[in-house]
Amino acid sequence: MRVIFDTVRHLPEILSSWITPNLRLFKTSRLPIVWLLALGIGALVAAAAIAFRSAIGLLQWPWLGTTSERIIDAAASQPWWVILLTPALGGLIVGWLLQTYQPKQRAGGVADVIEARALGGRGLPLRAGLTSALITVISLGFGASAGREGPVVHLGATLGTAVCRAFSLPDSARRMLLACGVASAVSASFNAPIAGVLFAHEVVLGHYAVSAFVPIVLASAVGAVLSRLWFGESASFIIPTYDITSYLEIPAFALLGLTCAAVAILFQFALIGSDWTARNITMPLWLRPVAGGLAVGAIAIAFPQVLGVGYEATDMALKHQLPITMLLALLVAKTAATAITLASRFGGGIFSPSLYLGAMTGGAFGLIAASAFPEMASSHGLYAILGMGGVAAAVLGAPVSTTMIVFELTGGYGLSIALLIVVSISAGLTQAIHGKSYFHWQLGMRGVCLHEGSHTYLGESVKVRDFMDAPPENEEERTFNPGTDGAYLHAGNSLENALKTFDESGKISLPVVESGDATRIVGIARHVRALRYFNSALIKESEEAHR
Repeated sequence: MRVIFDTVRHLPEILSSWITPNLRLFKTSRLPIVWLLALGIGALVAAAAIAFRSAIGLLQWPWLGTTSERIIDAAASQPWWVILLTPALGGLIVGWLLQTYQPKQRAGGVADVIEARALGGRGLPLRAGLTSALITVISLGFGASAGREGPVVHLGATLGTAVCRAFSLPDSARRMLLACGVASAVSASFNAPIAGVLFAHEVVLGHYAVSAFVPIVLASAVGAVLSRLWFGESASFIIPTYDITSYLEIPAFALLGLTCAAVAILFQFALIGSDWTARNITMPLWLRPVAGGLAVGAIAIAFPQVLGVGYEATDMALKHQLPITMLLALLVAKTAATAITLASRFGGGIFSPSLYLGAMTGGAFGLIAASAFPEMASSHGLYAILGMGGVAAAVLGAPVSTTMIVFELTGGYGLSIALLIVVSISAGLTQAIHGKSYFHWQLGMRGVCLHEGSHTYLGESVKVRDFMDAPPENEEERTFNPGTDGAYLHAGNSLENALKTFDESGKISLPVVESGDATRIVGIARHVRALRYFNSALIKESEEAHR
């Protein structure tokens, strides 16, 4: 009884000692303000996504006579020269904007958002982000063959980052709010709130911390609500109810996963190869989109289904309204048109093209399966849905969120087993060949290797200036002779380079000399301090991912 009495008497103190540290961490992380800002960012990004989509329709109207995404019949009724020249005219405007207003001379995308997350939620200037969105609107409004979801993700992250600048927030909170912008963008674009939450965690943050879950869900929910109020409640693709005919089809689903992997691998090679080719062709920047626009227009004369985001053609594949010859032809035409579009510096993403190619792949596979095993095979519309998930998951490097995107786009939750089989095989085989998603390939081209882990990125991004000590106070001790005094560092050297120099020289400290004048010491780098800085950064990131 005495023990019970003492426990009850000290219960308030016990509870206080348990709860107080958690509340203190909750406040110091600025989570209350993060939750409130998440609601505002969700609404702001949703409004921007609605305006973005509407602006594309307005630019379509003068040459297609419609603001709808269903443009195939409208394009087919136009004179051939309109289809040929309109994308080139859009390319001329895009080229002028790139040359005049974009410092990086390209439109932004998901890869830029992933890089900004690694930089602590920084690196997305508002003006450049808005100009990038304008470039993409013009590109897609004039018929460029690309997706609108990736650019909207970039716009959402840019707006989320801009809101952060008005508040003094730690890097962890800035990353959360950047992810909130991404979640709302995906949710509003696809009418897929669960997929928005998963995509922000899986692709942008790279973890599923509980502390980030709440604000991201709030932002995604607000984005979905506003999008549904504007565009309606229905999913993006209204399809018939498809059922799996027999579980004996599981080998066919596995074979479809293999086929989707082949398509995803070839699509990525097409994107990479066309980008490499464009980089090795010498021409003025403003002329690149013009030339690309002419090429896309030439393809669209024969296949108007490749213009724009391509949702109508995808919908037709899901409803088994296309013959196998057209499915296979569009598979090649859309791959070529999208690769040319992106290599030519048009704005646009790869979400919609990946779904498009997946639907064509699955539809063609389903028709072949039905002809081979008519009594066993399910509708090829079902295979088209599975193909959407298989190709998109492999290209985007996001199997979980892509699976949910397909569920929410089509309402086909009953296909979960088949879809998971297709997605897992396709994503796994593509990873085996490419080793990384298209987004991480883009980052690798910029020297940012996030797919190899935090330790690699920190080793490259942390500079000697970040951890060096002040130079000696005595002026005589600030002089250095690079010919006789041994190893030294520059302030701009990476942490990885510094650690190698410490290891090779065997010294515990090294002078940091001025860039351009190796005789003047501007700091002292110490081996122990470099290791402490590196370990501290790794621990901080691990804590954020598990809190």
